[in-house]
Amino acid sequence: MGTPADEFHLFDTTLRDGAQREGISYSVTDKLAVARLLDELGVGFIEGGWPGAMPKDTEFFARARTELSLRHAELVAFGSTRKAGVDVAEDKQVRALLDAQTGTVCLVAKSDVRHVERALRTTREENLAMIADSVRYFVEHGRRVFLDCEHFFDGYRYDPDYGLSVVRTALDAGADVVVLCDTNGGGLPSTVHRTVSELRGKLGGEPRLGMHAQNDTACAVANTIAAVEAGAMHVQGTANGYGERPGNADIFAVIGNLTTKLGRRVLPDGCLETMVRVSHAIAEIANIAPDTHQAYVGASAFAHKAGLHASAIKVDPDLYNHVDPAIVGNDMRILVTEMAGRASVELKSRELGLDLTGRPEVLSSVTEQVKRREAQGWSYEAADASFELLVRGELDAAPVTAFTLESYRVIVEHREDGAVVSEATVKVRVRGERVIATGEGNGPVNALDAALRAALVRHYPHLSTVDLLDYKVRILEGSHGTGAVTRVLVDSGDEQRNWTTVGVHENVVEASWRALVDALTYGVRAATPATV
Repeated sequence: MGTPADEFHLFDTTLRDGAQREGISYSVTDKLAVARLLDELGVGFIEGGWPGAMPKDTEFFARARTELSLRHAELVAFGSTRKAGVDVAEDKQVRALLDAQTGTVCLVAKSDVRHVERALRTTREENLAMIADSVRYFVEHGRRVFLDCEHFFDGYRYDPDYGLSVVRTALDAGADVVVLCDTNGGGLPSTVHRTVSELRGKLGGEPRLGMHAQNDTACAVANTIAAVEAGAMHVQGTANGYGERPGNADIFAVIGNLTTKLGRRVLPDGCLETMVRVSHAIAEIANIAPDTHQAYVGASAFAHKAGLHASAIKVDPDLYNHVDPAIVGNDMRILVTEMAGRASVELKSRELGLDLTGRPEVLSSVTEQVKRREAQGWSYEAADASFELLVRGELDAAPVTAFTLESYRVIVEHREDGAVVSEATVKVRVRGERVIATGEGNGPVNALDAALRAALVRHYPHLSTVDLLDYKVRILEGSHGTGAVTRVLVDSGDEQRNWTTVGVHENVVEASWRALVDALTYGVRAATPATV
């Protein structure tokens, strides 16, 4: 029945079930990298894939034996029970699972009688024999066995006696854990809790049950927690909730809830604070932008926008944070918007290293500017660099800028061969010198960026290391009879940091210019604050 250190299982299936998400295709090298990250997180089990059925997974397990050195996790191979009418020792998929050489295997079996009779096209009795034979075979070969009961909750609702017989058969054959799967993802927490409680009562003793939840009702995490509260001791999930259709239970939210809400110690010491880093690193490998609003690990998970919130946070951060963000490796952020009050501006400024304590006139001026500009279409929620420049401009008695603009011009030429080339000319004054520079690009913004850098780089060499990383345009509807305006966000970065700036104007080129000016000014200030 397991050792004392084996009382609760955190089982990650990012590399198997999570890889079924549309748009994800891990290479074997990717899978090895993800496994290392999950091990750093401290999960107990990492399901690596289906050897024998997927050539890539077969290669993964072969390479893992020499290339993976796991500190916390155990690698698990996934596969099915023997086929109907086939001797278990002769089943090729069973042999492939043994060849993967993992200490634990996770078998999937049908537990809904409708799937047994219509999908497998076999009898109830033969399905139970397939389960018993397969579990017993792996146990005899020194493997620990987890059994995933596919479609368990739907099947149990249709025929509870057969669902019970599947679980009992697996446990009697030696399965260490029987996992109840909400395969179609249609369950609700109340149903899950009731079913798990009822099943444990019928089985008697302390059966080791697990939970695998899909997210089709957006309840995968809640269903997982409900199962734990009903007595489940094994939970399955995926990094960032990746998986087929709407996905699986997000392992990070499951960990956060189990740890901070239920007081369960499910990770080794020092691992909980790696959640944000691991989440984002796996997103990069999957080539999926991190969800900024993801619970616990999202960049906005502890971001506060309303002025009343900020006023309370200024007194005590715990008043509006459900946990200390640092526990999971995250940070609290204050968003400066039209909802901002003086407390929001003060806290955000402090976050950026600017102390406005004792400067009520600056605080009032910045707050009013933010509100006025937001009404005109500006937004500083994601543009910390532009906000910092705004505050610094108010703090300095005589604000010094990196340069002043005389004029700029952009020409877009569509050539006979179909090529479209943009050319920009800028005239600026830099440290008393009038500079004229030109630049070409694949668009007007790219050309302006090239020309402005060319004009500034001799005075500010650091700008040669600054890159324009991303460019976003949003057209905002006008109000009170005005025309539409354009908001541009520019993401920039150098070798040490990234930053975002914003520009707004009726003309998209002018809006882009304003964001570019802030981007390069911030880059100059960050590198040489004493000279700008």
